[in-house]
Amino acid sequence: MIPRRTFLATTAAAITFLPYAARAAAHAGDSFATDTGEIKVFPVDHASFVMTTPAGTIYNDPVGDPAMYADFPAADLILVTHEHGDHYNPETLAALIGDATILLVNPAVADKLPEDLKSRATVLANGEQALVGKIDVRAIPAYNTTEDRKQFHPEGRDNGYVLTIDGFRVYISGDTEGTREMKALSDIDLAFVCMNLPFTMDAEAAAEAVAAFKPTYVYPYHYRGRDGGTQDPEAFAAAVGDATMVKMGDWYHKEG
Repeated sequence: MIPRRTFLATTAAAITFLPYAARAAAHAGDSFATDTGEIKVFPVDHASFVMTTPAGTIYNDPVGDPAMYADFPAADLILVTHEHGDHYNPETLAALIGDATILLVNPAVADKLPEDLKSRATVLANGEQALVGKIDVRAIPAYNTTEDRKQFHPEGRDNGYVLTIDGFRVYISGDTEGTREMKALSDIDLAFVCMNLPFTMDAEAAAEAVAAFKPTYVYPYHYRGRDGGTQDPEAFAAAVGDATMVKMGDWYHKEG
């Protein structure tokens, strides 16, 4: 039985930060201040990124070669939003998970995990909440609203996440369109908002959603698409305007 919990205490007595390259050649990072320290964001690729925080190190949707994560501290928390291959890879997870790492996944991913990872996973469905050490995690519904895209991300299956770390609130959209749940968010300090076609939404729709919930900072991410569906982050930034500060990450450094 996989535990589904609304409250989770970390199993680690203390978090140890290992030495790492703060700005590795392939991973430039940005810093955001909290009351007790900095949150640093390191784009890895497409939807994958690392955040170092005063409460521990978080890996979001880690996929690909585990060597891409070698410059970062080991993960205290791994988040997986959904089952698609650019967000979930069991081999990558197996290589990155440590003895004290907390793995949070949605129910559909939990069903697909190999047994050794399944026994380690905590499952959050839409609307559920967990406390991982000092990190509060809430699962936000992520889904398509456009009729001919609903097969990609049906309502009720996939997660976005809101993390609260030392009072600093981070929203990770996962794969979604500008849903009512996204637009109803409040007091978000930092957001990661997806955009690509045909799978999620275009840059204009993403900007409209950001205008509704008004995060202080936003990263456009996950913007490579299919059949001409790649979105322009600069166009997104122009549409967002001055209400939110747009941060540009090096999401596709491998392709130049």
